[in-house]
Amino acid sequence: MTDPRPDSDADRATRLARDSLIIDGHIDVPHWLHSIYHEDITRRTIGGDFDYPRAVEGGLDAAFMAIYVPVEFQSKAGAKAHADHLINMVDQIIDTSPDKFARATCASDIRVNHKKGLVSLPLGIENGVALEEDLESLAYFYDKGVRYITLTHAKDNSLCDSSYDGTGTHGGLSDFGKEVVREMNRTGMIVDVSHTSDEAFFDVIDVSEKPPVATHSSARHFTPGWERNMSDEMIRLLAEKSGLIMVNFGSDFLKAEYAGPTKKIRKKIEAAMKRKKLDRATEAGFKYLSRRRIENPVGTADDAAMHIAHIADLVGVDHIGLGSDFDGVFTFPDGLQDVSDYPNLLSCLIQRGFSDPEIKKICGENFLRVWDDIQKSAADR
Repeated sequence: MTDPRPDSDADRATRLARDSLIIDGHIDVPHWLHSIYHEDITRRTIGGDFDYPRAVEGGLDAAFMAIYVPVEFQSKAGAKAHADHLINMVDQIIDTSPDKFARATCASDIRVNHKKGLVSLPLGIENGVALEEDLESLAYFYDKGVRYITLTHAKDNSLCDSSYDGTGTHGGLSDFGKEVVREMNRTGMIVDVSHTSDEAFFDVIDVSEKPPVATHSSARHFTPGWERNMSDEMIRLLAEKSGLIMVNFGSDFLKAEYAGPTKKIRKKIEAAMKRKKLDRATEAGFKYLSRRRIENPVGTADDAAMHIAHIADLVGVDHIGLGSDFDGVFTFPDGLQDVSDYPNLLSCLIQRGFSDPEIKKICGENFLRVWDDIQKSAADR
């Protein structure tokens, strides 16, 4: 006999997470493993936001591994070598766990890997300083599997100005940055406008022939004056360019009033660790840090859904994706703290009236469409 009871929102969300292609545009696990605490992510880890068991639990199909190059490499040698080291780390994870992880250098790879039950680990470089002001580095990194570059990070670099800086070194994109954008178009690499200043974003809109993507940004409507998020005008321009904004889950990105509590929580945890003489690079210290982070969420999963709904009202669902910034920010909302929690976000979207086809677009189909278009147009040149 068929059960006449309809699915609950949670049941429907779990089914959707299983049946959809969930693609996260930005996860900082390589930096986390390299600089904070190294764990075996094929197993359930003691900390961090990403591992294989939790990815499977959350229905995650593809996690773009952020190859983060810190700002200190803007004033010293070694940026390219650092990026190479993190890329090699991801390659090793895939090579030693082929039953769990797989490479993905095009949209079809993610679909094939999904059918095989594998979690794809595509690559994106965060901070164009990795190019070391050499245009030929784009082809070098493309050949190593990198499929997007976040043009800058926390400081103005040789490509463009940063939303976090305020110096306005170039007044947007530099001449070299414009060359980089054009060469990325030609190569088939995604131009990531997260972290750029507003002026640099507008320059990208003018220079790029291909759709730009913000791999881990949210709507400035809820954080007025904070340039790291995107204004309604920018979101509209991005959509007119057929681009995508992939919503960041970090608490600071979700509401302006969350900035204060997140800073206080971080300072409180760091002070406690200092008092207890705990080093986050040790197992005991890392366990303590991870436990306290989880115990102190700021916001709710519906806050991220609120951003998605706002963007959908502005430009429609075809220009939205997910870019959690897991392992990249300190505080996340309750119910959206690691890669096992995507169903909680989907449940919030269901409650807000999004249909299953719309949710599948947001989860990954939108990104795959944009990525496929960029690579196909480059191949046709």
